[in-house]
Formats: sequence, structure tokens, C-alpha cells
Amino acid sequence: MALTAGIVGLPNVGKSTLFNAITKAGAESANYPFCTIDPNVGIVEVPDHRLDKLTELVQPKKTVPTTFEFTDIAGIVKGASKGEGLGNKFLSHIRQVDAICQVVRCFADDNITHVSGKVDPIADIETINLELILADLESVEKRIVRVQKLAKQKDKEALIEHDILVKLKDAFENEKPARAVEFTDEQMKIVKGLHLLTTKPVLYVANVGEDEIAEPDNNEYVQQVREFAEKDNAEVIVVCAKIEEEIAELDEEEKAMFLDELGIEESGLDQLIRAAYSLLGLATYFTAGVQEVRAWTFRRGMKAPECAGIIHTDFERGFIRAETVSYDDLVAGGNMNAAKEAGKVRLEGKEYIVKDGDVIHFRFNV
Repeated sequence: MALTAGIVGLPNVGKSTLFNAITKAGAESANYPFCTIDPNVGIVEVPDHRLDKLTELVQPKKTVPTTFEFTDIAGIVKGASKGEGLGNKFLSHIRQVDAICQVVRCFADDNITHVSGKVDPIADIETINLELILADLESVEKRIVRVQKLAKQKDKEALIEHDILVKLKDAFENEKPARAVEFTDEQMKIVKGLHLLTTKPVLYVANVGEDEIAEPDNNEYVQQVREFAEKDNAEVIVVCAKIEEEIAELDEEEKAMFLDELGIEESGLDQLIRAAYSLLGLATYFTAGVQEVRAWTFRRGMKAPECAGIIHTDFERGFIRAETVSYDDLVAGGNMNAAKEAGKVRLEGKEYIVKDGDVIHFRFNV
């Protein structure tokens, strides 16, 4: 599924270093021709222990993980909404992504200057958030002028949209993002159609020093970011971008040893990939046979025929049934035959909502 998270940040916060780690850890060339499909897009495999276990059980000829895209967004400075620095490029790139990963500097280093002269993660976050709000405010103000003309003519749809736009304008003028404004489901359909920057979900990436990654909560800057994120209903992932760039160069065995030496269970990049994946409401189902065990990305809430269509449009068009077993039930049984004998394999129809971890064999006829 072509969904992507954009990596944003002020200058010298570690954004480029983190993106370098992402591209170096890119999807394996055997499965994907290029791990970097564009100068600013990196594709990474979504880490999933379930795929390893299914491979162990099925012993297929090949295993294919699912992937996720990160886009490196042009740098931002104060005044970006008015075109300062690379402002226009920043805004055009961020409009094209589905979620925002905001890298925040949480380390002190006299050799790396800070754009504002001192390390202040909350000020950095507020700078970027404000630029996005100001860009949205400009869009909404222009839209209000157009809609007002129709509203004066008692156009019912225009009146509804006008009320929504005024509510958004008020929020923006009080420096609140669109995602913080409450709307009904019907109103949200109109809000989504406005393609505002501040409706996009946000994930904060606290970039710490190498000697702080094992115990990040001892870092006062990380604590500040967590407190801010809690008010924004956002998640915080702690990484050391410099270490992530080094880890990306290692094979799996070396990587495990390195992480063990650092006293951490998994890399920050793996955490970031999973968090961004979840932020967009994505989940994974599996297909498992002797030829191939494969993970597939789908949006939570999708029905079986739609998920079948991710593999091939013919699967959706000629969908008959989905032979389904949960990952846990399959592992507990040890193999598909045992799961069937235990009554854990189900035949699901067109209305079945696929669940994360389902192992599915689609039956279709075209």
C-alpha cells in the first residue's frame, strides 16, 4: 500500500542522519530493485517476528516481508509558511505524505550548532507546528472567501462547510492544529477534503546522544517531549540517529550483539517503523505456502475481498471465500492440518473484516 511517513525537523537535529540509516537499512535488493526509489524516499522492511515463525513452520522457498515508505522532507526554518528558506518545497512535500515523524534534538553537542543557539526541543516542535498551522490558516481563509458567496445564496452544503471553516480558523488563530478540533463523522468527511497539513497524525522522534540511549528517560529533554506529546495524543520514539546509522551497516548477528552491548532490546529504527505503521492504521496479514511465506499490508477495517485485491485485482474481482486462521492458532497447532483438525480454520465471506495476524488463503474464480 502506497502510504508514506514524512520525516521533518529543524536544521542539525539529526533528520538527515536518521534518513541515511533508513536508506541503508532499506528493503533487501533480492526482493525490491531499489531500497531508495527516489532521492528522498526510502523503503524499509516492517520488522515482524511472526513472519520468522511462519517461515520456520512452513519452510517455504522464499520469505517476503511487507514494507513501509519514509520520505525525507526538505528542511524547515521559521517563516516556512511564507516561503522562507525551503519553505515552499517543504510544504509541497509534506502535503504528499500521510503521517509526520518530527525529529527533535534532545542532545547537547558544542560541535553541532543549534539553529536558535540553544537546545530547546519544545521550542523546536512549536516552530514546526506553528508553520504548519499558519499554512493551513492561509488555505482556510482563502476557502472561506469562496464558500461565503455560496452560503449567502442559502446553499445548504456551503453553509455546513462555512461553519466548519470558521471553527478551523478560530483553532488556527489560537495555534491549535486541525487534529485537535472535534468534529462529527460527517463533518470529518468535509475536513478531510480540505487536505490540511495539521490533520495528519504526528509521531515525535527524540534524538538523543550515544551515551543516553540505554536510559533515555534520564534525559530531561526527552521528558519534556513526552509531556508535550501526551497533550497532543502523540507517541514518542527515542532514537540515537548516529547509532542507527552504524547499526544499518551491520548484518543481523552483528546487529544483535551491538544492541546487547548498548543494553537495548531493539533498534530505534525498528521501533520507529512499527510506530509509523500503526499511526496510519495499518496492519499485516500473511499468506503461507511452500512456494512463499509473505506479509501483506492492509488498512484496519478492510474486508476480505479488498485485502485479496492487494495481492491481485483478479483475486478481488473473482473472490469466493477466504480460508482463514489466526497466527496464534496456527502456531499453537504447529501446522495448517493440525489447525484444521482443531477447528481453528474458518471459511470467511465477503463481509469478513480481516484482522491483524490472519493467515489467509484466498479462493477466487475469474
